[in-house]
Amino acid sequence: MTEPAADAHRTDGASEDDLTPTDDLTPTDALTPKGDLGRRLVARRLALGLSREDTADRAGMAPSYVAHLEQHPDAVPGRGALLTLAAALETTVSALTGGDTETPPGREQAGRTPEFTELSRAECAELLSSHGVGRLAVATELGPTIVPVNYSVVDDAIVFRTARGATPSLADGCPVAFEVDRIDDVFSQGWSVLARGYARTVTDLGEKRRLAERAHSKPWAGGRRDLWVRIEPYAVTGRRIAV
Repeated sequence: MTEPAADAHRTDGASEDDLTPTDDLTPTDALTPKGDLGRRLVARRLALGLSREDTADRAGMAPSYVAHLEQHPDAVPGRGALLTLAAALETTVSALTGGDTETPPGREQAGRTPEFTELSRAECAELLSSHGVGRLAVATELGPTIVPVNYSVVDDAIVFRTARGATPSLADGCPVAFEVDRIDDVFSQGWSVLARGYARTVTDLGEKRRLAERAHSKPWAGGRRDLWVRIEPYAVTGRRIAV
């Protein structure tokens, strides 16, 4: 059986009204991506700086159909539509559907004409402040250890929450390294930023409240993680590989 052409997905057998983003949704729900595919579609187009209309235009689809995919967890597009969306979003079907979640990035071959550049301090600061997950390198009794933490940047300091006794809490009073990066397997490009500094546990109640109000990320691990750690970088460097 042949896959339908991309234009066929402008309606996917339904009228424009059938695919409006507010079907069976409250106004708040209409703005929230539903299901794994919807969340990955939104995350990818936002990473590229694309609106829903931009994405639809690139893919030759109706914006209402893209909205339908983003907001209906039971939406099951054909492989032709997935291929078209992946191409429009400069990614792969596997990445859109979550098929690569258990594999590390960077398996693709190097680009044909890669450009390797050093990032300025301002560029590093901008990338760091995008927030997300970073890697903390800390000394332990068993030797150097690297662990991922959800972090935020507040007043040029890297901050995160952890639990007492957990590996990240061992950073208190020690010199540490903290790294964030973004890898695009499809185009064999990406960037990394490395910050080095001293970590300390936040004990002032006023500062704790301020960090809780201004932090963008919460620990994915959940549970009681009320120990704030603050890293004041004394050196920040970064590199980018582009094609």
